[in-house]
Amino acid sequence: MTRKSDFSSEEWQLILQGPPSAGVMVLTAERGGAFRETLALSKSYVEARRRHGESELFDEIVSAKPQLDHTHYATPEQLREHGLQHLHDAVALLEQKSSPEEVDAYERFVINLATSVAGAHREHGVAISDKEQTTVDEIAKTLGIQAPQ
Repeated sequence: MTRKSDFSSEEWQLILQGPPSAGVMVLTAERGGAFRETLALSKSYVEARRRHGESELFDEIVSAKPQLDHTHYATPEQLREHGLQHLHDAVALLEQKSSPEEVDAYERFVINLATSVAGAHREHGVAISDKEQTTVDEIAKTLGIQAPQ
C-alpha cells in the first residue's frame, strides 16, 4: 500500500494539486457560478472523506487541504494547458509508485470533482455548458478514462 511518505515533497505537492487544478479548469471554462462551483469543489473533498478506508493513499490525499497552483496565467487556455499537463504528470507519478487501484481511485476522484463543479451552476439553461463539458472531456482524456455523461 502506497503512502505519502513514498513521495518526495515536490511529488506530493504535484499529486495534491491535481484534483483542485481540474476543478479550477472547469470553473474558468464558463463565466458565472464561481461561488457555487467553488463550493462544489470543497464538497467533493468532504464526500470523498466519507469513503475513508478504501485506500491509505487516497485517504491522505482527500484529508489534505486542496492545494491550488498559485501561478497566474494570462488566459483560461494557459490555465487549462498547464492543468492538463499537471494531471498527466501526477497520474504518471502515481502509476510508477502506486497500485492500479490507487491510481484508479485518484482518477475517479478527479473526474467526479470536475463533473461536480461543472454541474454546480446552470449556464445557458443547461446543467453543464458545452465549454464545461469540453473541459471535463479533456480532463478525462488526459486521465485515460471515460467522462461521466
